[in-house]
Amino acid sequence: MRRKETHESLASPPYPYPEPPQPPVGRLRSDPAPFATRRALILAAMQAAGGGALLLPTAREQRRNRDTHYPFRFDSDFYYLTGFTEPDAWLLLRTFAEPRAVLFCRDRNPEQEKWDGFRLGVERAAAALALDDAFPLTELDTRMPDLLAGAANVWAPILEHEAVDARLRLWKSALERKTRQGVNPPQAWYDVRALIARFRQIKDRYEIACLKMSAAIAATAHRAAMQITRPGVSEAALEGKILATFRELGAEGPAYPPIVASGANACILHYVENRATIPDGALVLIDAGCEYRGYASDITRTFPANGRFSGAQRALYEIVLAAQNAAIAATRPGAPFAAAHDAATRVLVEGLVDLGLLSGEVDTLIAEKRHLRFYPHRTGHWLGLDVHDVGPYQIDGQSITLQPGMVTTIEPGLYIDPAEDIPRDFWGIGIRIEDDALVTETGCTLLTRDVPVAIDEIEALMRGG
Repeated sequence: MRRKETHESLASPPYPYPEPPQPPVGRLRSDPAPFATRRALILAAMQAAGGGALLLPTAREQRRNRDTHYPFRFDSDFYYLTGFTEPDAWLLLRTFAEPRAVLFCRDRNPEQEKWDGFRLGVERAAAALALDDAFPLTELDTRMPDLLAGAANVWAPILEHEAVDARLRLWKSALERKTRQGVNPPQAWYDVRALIARFRQIKDRYEIACLKMSAAIAATAHRAAMQITRPGVSEAALEGKILATFRELGAEGPAYPPIVASGANACILHYVENRATIPDGALVLIDAGCEYRGYASDITRTFPANGRFSGAQRALYEIVLAAQNAAIAATRPGAPFAAAHDAATRVLVEGLVDLGLLSGEVDTLIAEKRHLRFYPHRTGHWLGLDVHDVGPYQIDGQSITLQPGMVTTIEPGLYIDPAEDIPRDFWGIGIRIEDDALVTETGCTLLTRDVPVAIDEIEALMRGG
């Protein structure tokens, strides 16, 4: 019997994860303590590198057309260090003088706020964000040269945006003119993104709580979409169910454009049209995740529209699931990041050989990259404030070593395009299984397994069991 879906059944995420602190008033959404801790760590790293200043702007509002704007999304690095979610702001951190942490932001404007919503404002910003001081954004160019005077080095976003580069050049020139006053200009300008990425790659407790909540919301959305799937339903209807569930459960929205791909559409890796009517006998691939307090989830499930896998679908699916299990086992502290991909690739190639879709020795097929015809992407990527999060995958040509606190996706797949050398039963089948994995002290924890992956569990969920 199909379980009746009610508003209450979707009102709470399925996991009893600790809820991150509730937001203060207005658009500020986070407890300032974790952000202050991160700033202290960044300042210590700057001091160890010779000291100086860090400059970082957040994103600006972008016009969509005429007087309509895209929904604003803050700069991830800026949010990581401030928790501030409003547009048009700058952060200054200094190792050498007080105030050490300074925000430049838009001031209160009751008339404008009546149209666009609450602003934290200069008077509230320092206390609300645990900063040392705050100034109006209109005073940025007049105050910044004096605040930078004495900085041995400067960390800033370089060659990212013409307007930001122009501002940095303006301040650099002002500092150089101060040499006659006994002020030494900065010795070097460094890429601030690389500095912050080192810290963002290891998640703190607050970030992990947010990632777990994001994963729980996304898992509920996937289950809800699976339970309304049947032949004749549109891909768009499933996308709508997912997006509505994200918002209903407290997510800001999707972390990326959802993929709802039925039949051969699943062989298009970044299919986002989501308009087709789902045919009987087809598989449906849904790749969708949400943002919660800025933190992304990323889940993919593949399931039969009519509730039962065919023989060819089942055979390929079991290979992909075995590949994911091998990659999960390889995701542990001390292991190279590439180990998960290598483990998944071997299982996929072995399975393709068993089915007759590839022929030859497994090692030779992998070395010759013959599997790329069916598996053209990697097995995972970092996850955090960005769905493809910051951080290197290699250092000096060697795969980075996994550490507790890192979060990665694990997402093997197979995509079989029609071809003369492929049995017709396999044509147009695309399968991907993706979960989010937190590296722990002993291995990894999957954050997204409330959506089933075993064939019998998927078929039971599709039947309403």
